[in-house]
Amino acid sequence: MRRVLATAGHVDHGKSTLVRALTGRDPDRLAEERERGRTIELGFAWTRLGDDVDLAIVDVPGHRRFIGTMLTGLGPAPAVLLVVAADQGWQAQTSEHVGAVAALGIRDVLLAATRSDLAAPEPVRTEARARLAELGWPDVPSVVVSATTGLGVEDLRAALTTLVTVLPEPDPAAPVRLWVDRSFTIGGAGTVVTGTLGHGTLSVGDHLEVHDPGTGRHAVTVRGLHSEDTRHESLTGITRAAVNLRRVDVDAVGRGAVVVTPDAFVLSRTVDVAVESADLPEQLTVHVGTAGHEGVVRPLGPGPARVRVEPALPWRVGDRLVLRDPGSRRTWGAQVRDVDPLPLRRRGAAVARGEALSTTDPRALRLAERRVQRADHLGRLGLGTAGADEVHVGDHVVDPDAWAGWRAEAPRLVDALRDRDPLSAGLPVAELAHLLRLPADAVDSLVPSVAEAAGLDITQGRVHRPGTTGLGPAEAGVAEVERRLRESPFAAPERDDLAALGLGARELAAAARLGRLLRLPDDVVLLPDGPARAMRELAGLGGPFALSEARQALGTTRRVAVPLLEHLDAKGWTRRLDSRLREVAR
Repeated sequence: MRRVLATAGHVDHGKSTLVRALTGRDPDRLAEERERGRTIELGFAWTRLGDDVDLAIVDVPGHRRFIGTMLTGLGPAPAVLLVVAADQGWQAQTSEHVGAVAALGIRDVLLAATRSDLAAPEPVRTEARARLAELGWPDVPSVVVSATTGLGVEDLRAALTTLVTVLPEPDPAAPVRLWVDRSFTIGGAGTVVTGTLGHGTLSVGDHLEVHDPGTGRHAVTVRGLHSEDTRHESLTGITRAAVNLRRVDVDAVGRGAVVVTPDAFVLSRTVDVAVESADLPEQLTVHVGTAGHEGVVRPLGPGPARVRVEPALPWRVGDRLVLRDPGSRRTWGAQVRDVDPLPLRRRGAAVARGEALSTTDPRALRLAERRVQRADHLGRLGLGTAGADEVHVGDHVVDPDAWAGWRAEAPRLVDALRDRDPLSAGLPVAELAHLLRLPADAVDSLVPSVAEAAGLDITQGRVHRPGTTGLGPAEAGVAEVERRLRESPFAAPERDDLAALGLGARELAAAARLGRLLRLPDDVVLLPDGPARAMRELAGLGGPFALSEARQALGTTRRVAVPLLEHLDAKGWTRRLDSRLREVAR
């Protein structure tokens, strides 16, 4: 089992010293840090807890000047070791660090009262636990420890084991999103990035993407993997990972970049969030993962807000972020409720949007606003859990209210057309889709499903009521013509006969449109298979033929034979040899 946590606490309270006592490794990598005895950059160390827990620790600086670096280390961590020195007690940076932990929604915290060899630890531990309880962490586990004498170090190891073994299990099948906290080069290997892998699996040979705020998007391949100085063919969260990447220079990927599974996330500059306060400055620093970007915040009433940052980031609904005002040192925690939201164009739209964000499930809200979404797109947004009332049509998910409206509206539109034009064969599919405002990429699947649900039929690209083929009162007349032509295929009724049957130009056009009759010039009508029947007869003549021979072979009149032969000529089934003779084309 692999687990990761981060330290937190005021400067000079012994975080790095405690990490050295736990792991035997110095998390301070820089010469300046060792000379000054003060952490400036993120540090990394690891240890074995018991028989089956590998624990990696991200050590963060405690000084107020490095709060941004602290948030970089804390952001991807699922648990925190909070350090408070017995000889100094709770301090300003303790409060600021704990505020960041709360803002990030981290609930698993272990308190270490350090430097117990310098002062009585119990008053500090009692005060710290009381403060944490007020801030929403009742009954935080705690230990008293001295990294110098070794007192309580084994108790700390046992408490850490208990803490990390109850953390939620990460999903090894989830897409990868690795926020980069360090990048460097190794001779003969190239670019290496490090970060905390929270979910998913990294394997040598994987094709991934790097999104860097400064240099853009890069397609990369995993050349090698290390964790805790050991080479691996694959790594599964949660773990610290060093990833050797092909096809990207180290200058093109730095802290705040993110390595992701291609096509698994939606990149967006704008998110709607739930936040603890509506009293927010307009300009704030937005921290997510290991990234920190200047952002613009627009309150959407009490609670929700719209946050915009310049680089497009791979957000998901449920992501935690920290909004920080560098001037006042205030921080606010926020949680993403929608990614790439619709613009707010009308007066009062911001307030209405805020109310919807506060009262409606994010997936249901997304569907209510967009009406139709691809299922895989909802997955990329982090909205993969289906609602009970949703309608699924092929690869699309439909808002239940929109679906109910389409089911009711489609028959009304079809009936309205039939009232205007009784001989209409139905509403064209494209027109119905336009009138219902269906998304263009879903028409092929949605229209048939809506029609079926509404009790409608689709014939030759037109939507109509069952049994209404567009002939109206002319249905009986067409049926009579069909009966006569089945008996004598080339005995086309005269114009007066058609009129007596109620078949004028409009009715014949409707019958032709529906494929019931073939309409030739001068109101000559045959069955649709009339030309094929004629070809069988003409082929039996054995050679070139004149109009009179064709007429006799077909048993019809000149009135019918002339337009029929011209129709066959146009199709290329027959061809003229001269002004008198034709032949069957071969």
